[in-house]
Amino acid sequence: MEELQRICASHGCTLERDVPLSAHTTFRIGGTADLWVEVTSTEALSALLQCCRRNGMPYFVLGRGSNILAEDAGFRGVILHLGNAFSEIRAEGNTLICQAGAGLGAAARMAASLSLTGMECLSGIPGTVGGALYMNAGAYGGEMKDIVTSCTYVDREGNIRTMTPEEMDLSYRHSVFEENGCVIAEVTMTLQPGDPAAIAEKTEQLMEQRRTKQPLEYPSAGSTFKRPAGSYASLLIDQCGLKGLSVGGAQVSEKHCGFVINTGDATCADVMALCSQVHDIVKERTGYELELEPVVLG
Repeated sequence: MEELQRICASHGCTLERDVPLSAHTTFRIGGTADLWVEVTSTEALSALLQCCRRNGMPYFVLGRGSNILAEDAGFRGVILHLGNAFSEIRAEGNTLICQAGAGLGAAARMAASLSLTGMECLSGIPGTVGGALYMNAGAYGGEMKDIVTSCTYVDREGNIRTMTPEEMDLSYRHSVFEENGCVIAEVTMTLQPGDPAAIAEKTEQLMEQRRTKQPLEYPSAGSTFKRPAGSYASLLIDQCGLKGLSVGGAQVSEKHCGFVINTGDATCADVMALCSQVHDIVKERTGYELELEPVVLG
């Protein structure tokens, strides 16, 4: 603990105790984290990761919590938060260089302001750039892998390195970072010059689709299940008549049944029980096995 405090002080990171995860996830669910650190730089991230590993302290790197389901019991360890203090975005010609804590929407808005096209389909995703690369986020026919040209990361020994797209092994909702224990620190995306009016029109069109088709008025983690090969999770759930199914405060959205929503007082246990029911019914009736998309934190 003393070493962690020293590192935070030397790098200008803030350290807090007993922080409620429900306040830092889009699902608005979760108990408290023992320790919470606001990371300020790649060098700080490296030092903090080494400290946690050296001292056997459990840790989790968190962005905006948009693809996270935090357990009711909370997290007995250190949350390394890549937030506002780690969210710089800078432009170099047609390239955006974003710290991992930068919002994907903020990056898309900067791209639009520079008349750069390629991020319109990603602009409504509520996560960070680092989180988007970690899971190769995508929407409306576009994915992170279409625009990422390199990233800076911290490896398991604390070394700061760079990686090419080929090394990232980007596929549907997957990157190599899900397996290698390395942490994304900065992402470089190369875009193309575009017409400002066309960029604005496409962005607004896609945002309107989100507003009309997705239950944005309720807390959720976005799409709850990954797309199974050969079908769509929302289609299968709808075909099984599960729209509106509830457990406690968790509900399969009646607006878009690919979303499990928090109607106000859902717990992690509610969500997990509901998802288990959906999984079992869909498996029994269709043969498809749905896989949970959000990461469970606990």
